Amino acid sequence: MPAQQINITLGTAGHIDHGKTALVKLLTGCETDTLKEEIERGMSIELGFAPCVIADLEVGIVDVPGHEHFIKTMVAGATGMDGVILVVAADDGIMPQTKEHLDILTLLGIQHGIVALTKIDRVTPDRLAKVQEDIGMLLRGTFLDGAPILPISNITGEGFDGFMKALQALVRSIKPKTAEGVFRLPVEKVFSVKGHGTVVTGIPQTGSATLGDEIVLLPQGLAGRITGLQVYGRDAEAARAGQCAAVNVRHWDPKTIHRGDTVTVPGFFRPADWYVCQLRLLPNEKFFLKNAAQIKFHTGTSEVLGTGYLMQGDRAAPGEECLVQLRLDSPVIAGPGDRFILRTASPPATVGGGIIIEATPRRLNRNQPEVYQDLVERARAVRDAKAFVEYCLRTAESVAATEADLALRSKTPMARLREILKELAGAGQAGLLAPGLYIHAERAQEAQERILGALRQFHQETPASPGADLEVLIEATHLAKEVLEGLLARLRSAGQVVERKERFALAAHRETFADKDREAMERVESLFRKNLFGPPDIPEVAAAAKMPEAEAGRIVRLLVEHQRLVQVAPDLVFTTEAIDRARGIVVDYIRKEGSLESVKMKYLLNTTRKFAIPLLDHLDRIGVTRAVGHTRYLRAQWKEG
Repeated sequence: MPAQQINITLGTAGHIDHGKTALVKLLTGCETDTLKEEIERGMSIELGFAPCVIADLEVGIVDVPGHEHFIKTMVAGATGMDGVILVVAADDGIMPQTKEHLDILTLLGIQHGIVALTKIDRVTPDRLAKVQEDIGMLLRGTFLDGAPILPISNITGEGFDGFMKALQALVRSIKPKTAEGVFRLPVEKVFSVKGHGTVVTGIPQTGSATLGDEIVLLPQGLAGRITGLQVYGRDAEAARAGQCAAVNVRHWDPKTIHRGDTVTVPGFFRPADWYVCQLRLLPNEKFFLKNAAQIKFHTGTSEVLGTGYLMQGDRAAPGEECLVQLRLDSPVIAGPGDRFILRTASPPATVGGGIIIEATPRRLNRNQPEVYQDLVERARAVRDAKAFVEYCLRTAESVAATEADLALRSKTPMARLREILKELAGAGQAGLLAPGLYIHAERAQEAQERILGALRQFHQETPASPGADLEVLIEATHLAKEVLEGLLARLRSAGQVVERKERFALAAHRETFADKDREAMERVESLFRKNLFGPPDIPEVAAAAKMPEAEAGRIVRLLVEHQRLVQVAPDLVFTTEAIDRARGIVVDYIRKEGSLESVKMKYLLNTTRKFAIPLLDHLDRIGVTRAVGHTRYLRAQWKEG
């Protein structure tokens, strides 16, 4: 019966020449040193990948180089590990890269592992006991504190059975990665296969991909389609997060692809050179970080030089946790929650690492307290997918956010995003404003108060008006039209707002007219009634009513708001009676004649083109007629009498 294939990747770590590659070969039968230089020099330069069956479960094993010159390659491999085999040679004991690798593994958040104490055939029992004691001291306070230290000889096989039992227990203790996220594979290697084209390999950080999926290579922006997949060296229909995978895309040019590039799903990621991060410095008295220090940034399989800006203070002390913003010399692809490592540029040494919070478009102003508080909150939220979606919704730039906006920012596939939004809605934290448009409960409350405040002010300033129209409220609240309409619908349902005459008002509002306004409205309206199809403009109203033009304009607006006059063009207003009569005349004419030429309108109304054409256009807008060139026809609902 074939072994069950699960998406768990183990990795080796430790100093050069401590037997990591030999141990992998002993476990898997695979030689992970494949480069000519590796074989000749007896040292790993590139990452080695091999499948391994442990307790009837097939997992991947990554063999990382131990030389200090290849720390960047070690970090690239360690990023994909779920558990680690820390390798220490009994003859050498603890060495510099033993410590640095352990630091890096801790900073990357790895929580499971065992220790392989190799080359025991070369030492005395006393030496073996001493090295075991030293390793125990080294591991105190780390994620490997209390982990089994397993003596083993790659030459004689001594200790192999005990080592395998511990390895089986390790694998069973690890929960396989979920495949819920957006598929993303940091490129480790690239090569070309005759008859198949380009192949990229690596360990997907998140999500899953299947044959035929559309993908994109970043930062190049090259689109492609998966034509072949392998997992652990065998053909597969799908590749999941945590599996050693090879992706075949025929038409990509391997010469343009490099380690540090990313294969992902279109529409979710873009290269960025500003990132805010939560950083923890190693508790080493030599390691501190000055503001604006030059750094090496490692995430996924990327290594990039950059500058680290502290969000508080001018210096971060050893062991301290702090928020930093990184300006990278070259853009990289990273997502919220990704792990990273910081090393000094010169001399190279690991100083810390942590979690990427988010990419930012520019440098943040650390002198603004609200900026720092927001980062603290963001850093807390980014550790959990649901919490981060909730945060993204609550801080949406436009108050509300579409599903597409939330999926892009949180890097969450649409199906999973909808599940989270449903959970948030059930908890009273999110609500639907329109199909696909969501708002956080806190933002909804704040925005509704803003609307009610705008209406109160409008009623105070214009007590005679029946209410504010949508455009007035958009300007007063700075809310997008779709958001405002959704919130007004909520306020109407709650009985706090009413809609009258296509305007919105507080439920308790009643128009109040000053006597002079009531009399002025009657006088002005009578001017329009005297000449239905040749109404006066504002200067003519002002002259006839003996009032300032500004006052005449205000009275006309009041009449429009109360639907006693109708505005058909920016400077043209008719009475409702004129509109009704014009509609009747046009409908009767077209029913008899079949159509109406625009030029005929002025004769039907006994007016001029200045008034006739805007009236005809208004009838188009309200659904009475439709224009075909200069000819009008009745819409269906008006054809029968």
